Amino acid sequence: MASSDQQSSSWLKWGALGAATAGAGAALVVTATSALAAYFARRVVTPEKHRVDDVAILAVISDGPTVQVVLAANPDTVIDGHYGLFFNGGTAHATIGRILSYVPREGSVTREVLAVHGGELRQATSGWWSGNLHAHPEELGLDFEDVTINLPVGPAPAWLLPAPEPGHTWAIMVHGRGAARNEGLRAVPTAHRLGMNALLVSYRNDGDAPAASDGRYGLGVTEWADVEAAIDFAVGRGAKEVVLFGYSMGGAISLQAADLARNRKHVVAMVLDAPVISWVNVLAHQAQLNRIPNFIGQYAELMLAHPVGRRITGLAAPVNLKAMDWVVRAIELRTPSLILHSIDDDYVPYEPTAELARRNPEMVTFEPFSKARHTKEWNVEPERWESAVEAWLRPRLGRHGLPRE
Repeated sequence: MASSDQQSSSWLKWGALGAATAGAGAALVVTATSALAAYFARRVVTPEKHRVDDVAILAVISDGPTVQVVLAANPDTVIDGHYGLFFNGGTAHATIGRILSYVPREGSVTREVLAVHGGELRQATSGWWSGNLHAHPEELGLDFEDVTINLPVGPAPAWLLPAPEPGHTWAIMVHGRGAARNEGLRAVPTAHRLGMNALLVSYRNDGDAPAASDGRYGLGVTEWADVEAAIDFAVGRGAKEVVLFGYSMGGAISLQAADLARNRKHVVAMVLDAPVISWVNVLAHQAQLNRIPNFIGQYAELMLAHPVGRRITGLAAPVNLKAMDWVVRAIELRTPSLILHSIDDDYVPYEPTAELARRNPEMVTFEPFSKARHTKEWNVEPERWESAVEAWLRPRLGRHGLPRE
């Protein structure tokens, strides 16, 4: 039997080993936390080079003059409305219409195919779902001009779609994160009815415009300068005023441009579709969706906002998330804004939009939708979307916006 001294010595040895193990475990936890936060932060600001085909195309059926496509059912494909189904690496797409049948037990939904552009849908096995019905202006049968806008990072392509009876107010369409300038095509007919030429722009790091030196999204902190250049272009071509149409992150960019651009006096109004009103809220929501603990999400926010975090995120400059929190800055928003936002948006929650409208009802009108998820308000209820935009914008355009007599 061991003596009391031997027992004491044994306890000390095990205690030292336990302390060392605990220390190693704590270090491992800290390392894992930092790695996960860094991964989350980098994902937020890193452009995706390729869209993932996440919708299985199960069959294509011809039934007389009607062509049908059978798709794997998911939260997007089972919502009624008109959409785009892109396939062949995004080089081809089909315009998808109404739901013909939905069999939940089989996990399939059959929808009408309205048109196919650029490829053979029968040969496709997968694709990705989009709110964009059109890939290019020519599909709308409208006149357009390929133009170049000189951004601070270099020349960038844009589409100019002149209104049949133009006034002196232009619509500048600013697409969202991971999207492209074709996102604004669905709003062009509405802009044209109001006598607005439509300018659909690209901006740094979106795959069409030149990349910034860091190759990272600034979440609006940097991209607003590209909208400033677009306003210069419009004014140089005869615009007296502009209306900014912003989708998702394009909404955050538009808000920054209306706040900071040296030519912001030309911005008479904004129409924002599912905009990012508060990145803090969006990042917290995305962390929750991805089952990332709240403290790790907050750590990722710190990496984005702090100068030291640049070594981890790859950003050339930190992202000032507070400067883009328009709930906190509500009273500072002085540009009349119509916000169309679905209450079931699973990517950018609508609550900051509703709170901004509550805090600044003089400047902000909130038009809530439902069942549209993210930036698909027009797709679900196109007539309502267009009527709401026209009714709200028409009295704000005045003598500059309406067609000349």
